[in-house]
Amino acid sequence: MTARSLLVLGGKSDIGLATAHAFAAKGYAVRLAARDPAALDRAVADLATRHGVEATAHAFDALATEAMPGFVGGLPELPDVVVCAVGVLGEQASDENDPARIAAVLRANFEGPATILTLLAERMATRGSGTLVGISSVAGERGRASNYVYGSAKAGFTAFLSGLRNRLAGQGVHVVTVLPGFVATRMTEGMPLPKPLTAQPKEVGDAIWRAVEKRRDVVFVRPVWRQIMRAIRAIPEGRFKKMKI
Repeated sequence: MTARSLLVLGGKSDIGLATAHAFAAKGYAVRLAARDPAALDRAVADLATRHGVEATAHAFDALATEAMPGFVGGLPELPDVVVCAVGVLGEQASDENDPARIAAVLRANFEGPATILTLLAERMATRGSGTLVGISSVAGERGRASNYVYGSAKAGFTAFLSGLRNRLAGQGVHVVTVLPGFVATRMTEGMPLPKPLTAQPKEVGDAIWRAVEKRRDVVFVRPVWRQIMRAIRAIPEGRFKKMKI
């Protein structure tokens, strides 16, 4: 039998690599995709050696939407599972007054991921099977003064994933939305993250594996975030804007 395969978009990220190991441990062949595939050589060798699976690296740029059809067509196969771990946090204080920086954050977190997942969704629907996983963010659950550029992009991505999930229902393709909350990664290094609310990359990768296996729709990696965001969404707007969070 041919091994099932996983494609990780943003394969150089801490979450992407942790997810790759979670699936490789279950026998999946792994395709890691990033802007510089040569930078993935060590990760590819580690996956193959540690788990005894086929692992390959592929060039992918989430901002180069015109190259995406060629990227999909050049993969060894149409994957069984795709995990989109693409994204940039940006810097709110710098981004909010710079249209070019705003556009870059919106494109990296929403336009690029939505475009590539649309292409893959169409091919999976034609085949009649597949799972698409989008890593969004609790930052998209409500606009906050401290990160509304990044948060608005993630809000759009969350809405896109929900719509895609509902459109593909009954066509054999499942869509999972993952909301990790705080994660201790290179992207958040140096930030004062509260330990009880902060997941490790492996924790996220394992949660994604379980979500795919159990065909869950929306996953908060740490369940406490579901309650936190429910409380934040319930705050009246007039009061919320005075909180400056």
